[in-house]
Parts: sequence; structure tokens; C-alpha cells
Amino acid sequence: MTQTIKQIIDKTLGISIILEKPRDKKFGHFALPTFGFAKTLRKNPQVIAQEFAQKLESLSQIASVNVVNGYVNFSLSDKFLSECAWKFLQQDSTNAESQANSQNTKEHILLEYVSANPTGPLHIGHARGAVFGDSLARIGRFLGFCITTEYYINDAGVQIENLGKSIYYAGKHLFFDAPYELPQDCYKGEYVLDLAQAAKDSLGLAIFENPSNIITLSNFGKEQMLEEIKANLAQVGIVFDNYVSEKELFKHWDSTLESLKSHCGVYEQGGKLWLKSSEYGDEKDRVIVRENGEPTYLAGDIIYHNDKLNRSFGRYINIWGADHHGYIARIKAAITFLGYDSSKLEVLLSQMVALLKGGEAYKMSKRAGNFILMKDIIEEVGADALRLIFLSKKADTHLEFDIEELKKQDASNPVYYINYAHARIHTLFAKSNFSIKDFENLNQEQYVESLEQMEESLRDLLVLSLGLDKVLVDAFMQRSPNKVVDFLKILAGEFHRFYNETKILNTDKEEQILKVLIVVVKSLNLGLALLGITAKKSM
Repeated sequence: MTQTIKQIIDKTLGISIILEKPRDKKFGHFALPTFGFAKTLRKNPQVIAQEFAQKLESLSQIASVNVVNGYVNFSLSDKFLSECAWKFLQQDSTNAESQANSQNTKEHILLEYVSANPTGPLHIGHARGAVFGDSLARIGRFLGFCITTEYYINDAGVQIENLGKSIYYAGKHLFFDAPYELPQDCYKGEYVLDLAQAAKDSLGLAIFENPSNIITLSNFGKEQMLEEIKANLAQVGIVFDNYVSEKELFKHWDSTLESLKSHCGVYEQGGKLWLKSSEYGDEKDRVIVRENGEPTYLAGDIIYHNDKLNRSFGRYINIWGADHHGYIARIKAAITFLGYDSSKLEVLLSQMVALLKGGEAYKMSKRAGNFILMKDIIEEVGADALRLIFLSKKADTHLEFDIEELKKQDASNPVYYINYAHARIHTLFAKSNFSIKDFENLNQEQYVESLEQMEESLRDLLVLSLGLDKVLVDAFMQRSPNKVVDFLKILAGEFHRFYNETKILNTDKEEQILKVLIVVVKSLNLGLALLGITAKKSM
């Protein structure tokens, strides 16, 4: 709706305008600020507003226009609103993603997120970035962006070797009565003992008899953990398009290094090879090859980004933990030295989560050792609650929540509150003489009939419901799926208020109200779906 009326006004005025929501709804549904045109038109904003208002008054889509302090405020006509509602109901949201991508009209984006080391199960910090990335991809695809999701597997380097050592010593303890004493760089937690048992079952007891088998245990452990990570992600409805192996990419290290050298991006000093990252905003240069000739952790990421940017996407988005903030400059420097445009890489940061249970700090998982497992929280509150609460704030802000709050069946629990609105509407239809399908199958003339002369409260509910289109655009372009959560909470609240104040069934306005409520229910359903949440039809 918002985009439609904007296009109409743009064409009428012959310029591109910005639409805002008035602070007070008594001024109308939209406000058009004119201050940005004062310089080019060389007129006072109030004069410009008066001139714009005169042109807009003739539009059939607009019911009323008024000018206040340089703003053109206007309300939409019931006929225009009902036509927009009918078009919204015809939209097949289940196929919108594939239809949008088939058009290839918008940017092709490679979205990389999670990419946790396959050395342990996913914790709640990983979960926040995972839910953020998946929801961003869902919204973007719905809007017509062609998005490929990718998980970068850090399966080269010392962390994988340490996993193998951890399993080896755990096996020695379990099967040979050795003391369970792990070197400092090993991984702890019951999951390592589980991996040792799985290795014995799969590879045989002899695998623990010789330290030379640690590399085999490393690869075994990595594959086991990767399968568990995929299972953890599937619990919240996340499936990646691509998994890319760091180990496989290291085959291209020599050619990547030659490219860095050809662009004068590296130098030798003290027996090490350094990246000139300080030339592009990093606080200092970074080592990419040690004295012993071994590439550093950064080298693997340089190879990966060389591979990514060589795939010719229009934009590359990485979602990293907030502790990687200092890493951005060095990666962008490497991209520049590889001969690519570093402005095509966008890095979004996801803050950690503070988790409470009954007002107390949530206990660490015995299985994980020193963090809270993602799957434990899913078992406590469910995937939908986890997704919605993780999306309730912008990803780069601190998030603290108490899982006991997510179990409450009242308005304090946003998951319940939104779903209750959705279920309430389905209950209304179940008790009425109409069905949702009856209204969805009406042609435009049949649907629009009876939607003239709506009561103000019903009209406001319809306008709010049809505002989802702009919310989705803003949520994607600003990388803020939390805007969709905010919208859903407001829409649910307005519906509950309307429901409590208005008699609906067995009145002369029943058909008119229900025609609006199917728009409300579809907005709730679609908004939840794009957050990866299944809307409930009953509670």
C-alpha cells in the first residue's frame, strides 16, 4: 500500500517524495514533509505544502488533505484502502519467494552467518546470529532479492587438531582407565566424552592406542560436530544453501598469496609475512605467515573472501559476533589488496545474550562445559519463542531475557500475545457465517463492496495491517528484522483493543469487519512466517 500511494503521488507531483507517519493520527494516515524541496524550488516549505496539497486533493485515492507547518497530511479513501486490501489478499505468500527470485530484478547477495567452529555444539550466542541471518534472508527473498546463504566451516588449523586431541585423551580415560587430564588447549565438556564413545563405536578401540591417530580423530570429531550443528539449526528451521570448507580452500593459498603480492599488500619482516592492513584503517599490520612458514588464522579468512568475491555477487554480507569488530578492517584491507571493491562487503555484528531463569543466571550446560546450549533453550521454550525473542531487538544491541517470561500465557509474553491475536481471528471465523476462504475467493468488486464508510477504529486497523509492506522494506534495508517484531506486537495490540471494544458477530457490520480481519490475520501470518515462526490457529 505505501509503495503504491507513493508512486501515485510521485507521478502527480513530478518528483520523488518521502512519506512519514504523523505523530498524531488525527492529522491523517500519512505526512509528506516539504522541507527538502525548499532549496531547489526556492520557496517556503509552507508555500510548497499548500501547492502540493492542491494537486493531491484531486486524487481519488485520497479522502482528505490538510497542511500543517510544512507538512502535507492526508487520509486515504475507503475505496483505495479496500482495493489495496484485495490485492494484498491475492498475493500468494507461499510462492512469493520463488516468484521474486525468478524475476532477478534486484541485487544478488551472498549472506554468510553462524560459521561456528565445528569443535562443539551451538550455544545461544551462535543462535542469535543464526536466527538473525535466516530471518534477514527470508525477508530479502520475499522482497525480490536473490540471496544465497552460506556457512564457512573452519576445519583447518589448530582448533580441529585440538578437538582430535580432546577426543583422544577422553578415550584414554574412558577405555584405558587413564586419568582425565586434558592439555590446556583441549576442549572440555561431556560432549567430548560422547565423541570418544562414538569414535570407539565407529572406528574401533585401537584408534586410541596411538597418538598418531589424533588426525583421524580430528576429522571424525569435526564431521560429528558438523552434523550436530546442522541438526541444531534445523530445530529452528535453518538450512543453508552452501557449506564451504576452509580446508578445501587452502588449496588456493599459493595463488591467493601471489595476488596479495602482486597488489603490494604484503611484506616480510622478522621472518614473518605481514599484511599491510594499517594502510586501510586497521590499527596495525597483521601477520599472515609465521616464522615456521605456517599460515595464520587470518590467512584462511583471506582465502575464503578471495573465493567469495570471485563469485561475482552484487553484495556480500557477513554476520559476525560482536567480538569480531576489530577484524573488519583487516579483512577489508585484504579484499582491497586482492583487487576487489571492499565496499561490497557489509559486516553486521551480533551481540551476545544474557540468559536468566526465574531471575537467576541460567546454568551452564554440563554437556558443553562452559556455555549454554542452543538446543537446551529450544527444549525449554520452543523454537518459535527463541526466534521471536532473539529478533525482538536489533542484533547489535545487548539482549537479556528470562525464559520463565516466555512460558507465561499473557500479554507480557510477546510470542503468546501475537499468536493469541492470530488465533482469536480464526476463532471468530469459526463462529461466524463466513469463512476466510469465502472472502479470499471474492473478486475485487465483491470484496470492496461493503467496505465503504468504515468506522474509524476499523479503518485504522486496516491501514495498520496494510503497512506491513513498508515495514518489510525498512527491516531488510536497515538490516533490522526487529522492526517486523515491533509491527506484529503493535498490530496484535490494536486488534485486541478493537476486539475488546467492538461487538463483531451477529451485527450488521459483521461482514465488513471480517473482511478487514482477514487482512489482519494475513499480515500476522506473513510477518511471523518471514521471521521463521509458525502462526497458531488455536491456543
